[in-house]
Amino acid sequence: MEEKVRRTPAKLSDLVDAFGLEILLKGTDFDTRKISILDVNRPALQLVGFYDYFEPQRLQILGRAEMTYLEAMTVEKRRSIFEDFFRCEIPALIVARNMEVFPELLEIAEKHGRTLLRTPWSTVEISSRIIDYLNRALAPQITRHGVLMNIYGQGVLIIGDSGIGKSETAIELLKRGHRLVADDAVEIRRVSTSLVGAAPEIIRHYIEIRGIGLIDVQQLFGMGAVQFETELDLVIQLEQWVEGKFYYRLGLGEEKYTILDVSLPVVTVPVRPGRNLAGIVEIATMKNRQMKYGDNTARDFIERFDRHVDEMNKKSKENA
Repeated sequence: MEEKVRRTPAKLSDLVDAFGLEILLKGTDFDTRKISILDVNRPALQLVGFYDYFEPQRLQILGRAEMTYLEAMTVEKRRSIFEDFFRCEIPALIVARNMEVFPELLEIAEKHGRTLLRTPWSTVEISSRIIDYLNRALAPQITRHGVLMNIYGQGVLIIGDSGIGKSETAIELLKRGHRLVADDAVEIRRVSTSLVGAAPEIIRHYIEIRGIGLIDVQQLFGMGAVQFETELDLVIQLEQWVEGKFYYRLGLGEEKYTILDVSLPVVTVPVRPGRNLAGIVEIATMKNRQMKYGDNTARDFIERFDRHVDEMNKKSKENA
């Protein structure tokens, strides 16, 4: 059963580690604080006492303009501003450009148990980097049953009923030099208009083959056979061959598979003994790449066939 769409808040401590932020002061909630809002805030209006529409759950960043403005004030005025500001339950305050902090800033942040951080980057640089990080960390995600491979630089999600041969196909693809991203459970996140897939950490680099058991792909095939994550480009649907069922012969590439409101091209591959599934998946992947560049073989064939029929009809009329 597929999991529901979820959003996982980002831990403040993970963000600090990711950007190497200097910890000037650990707040009382530093180890447990989570961030659930994508944007950051430069508290310019708050420095003049305007707190309408202020969202305290956002990370706060002080840049050169704000610090220069504060520097022109008296110590008592700054203390009053910091008292009002740190009464708000902000996740953390980041000081940009490695600027020196006011003693009263440290004092009042400690009084209210707020986290105070510093970075050498400019306000614009740290803001854009954090927003990009949060866009990925807080992206809506879902877990799908299947195998995710990187084939010729494209992320290919192989789905189908249990026992259909997904993992066996993945092993053959690994032997052909392609990379495993996830087996069995694929965690898929929507980042902007793209889908990014990865494996749950506990099963990363592992693959299960019925009759053999678990295989550590990284140890067996080497580091080059695994990949942490990949953007999804194509879905391959494996299904049992059904006699008498109509299967598309031309493959116009119009079928779509939707995940998290993003549509991907999907190819349905009927499975029966003797079919080289790995080879078929490779061909489908290469064809999908061609179609991205506007080369649609099926469409070109139909246009060529239509022209041939028109020419035959024209000759028939001329000879009548």
